[in-house]
Amino acid sequence: MKLLAFDTSTDTMSIAVQNGDVVHEFTGAGAAQASARLIPEIQALMARAGLAFTDLDGIAFGAGPGAFTGLRASCAVAQGLGFAANVPLLPINTLHAVATHIHAQTNAPLITAALDARMGEIYWQVFDFTRHPRGVALAGGEPQLSKADTQSFALCTLPTARTLLGLAGDMLAKGEQVRPAQAQPLYVRNKVAQTTAEREALKA
Repeated sequence: MKLLAFDTSTDTMSIAVQNGDVVHEFTGAGAAQASARLIPEIQALMARAGLAFTDLDGIAFGAGPGAFTGLRASCAVAQGLGFAANVPLLPINTLHAVATHIHAQTNAPLITAALDARMGEIYWQVFDFTRHPRGVALAGGEPQLSKADTQSFALCTLPTARTLLGLAGDMLAKGEQVRPAQAQPLYVRNKVAQTTAEREALKA
């Protein structure tokens, strides 16, 4: 299987290219730099893997939740590459990627994955790995947004492109790929900053 995967939903940019059994990876600064560096780094990694974009079976990207700018950058790049090369897309829940990574390390059957949503909030979702090796969201469970004191604990596990590759392969096998025009970011929240009044209230 030949796959490209990338995630820019956090302050870390992660890219991976799979060509059969060989995986090439790149990790670098995300956030504002992702918009400028994502395409050049993808091109460099594809060259290392000896692949053209038309060789790909699918393009996976971290659809969210996560940083608004990063989600838009990933989705736009995935759509552009998918349209140009006529390759299907695999939008992947970033919390699912986090849970899958933790499960691989701990083998825990139930995992609550969380990501920093800024503004004193976290995104979170619970995944069950007893019913499927890749994990499934608990019945009725959607990504949630909750208040949390992120200064008192660390959210150390981030979505990685290597993890996205595994989830992408499973999605392709199930026929869950989408056309580029259908791909959308998973925002969860449509607010990116606090108002002046809100910041003053928090200080008080």
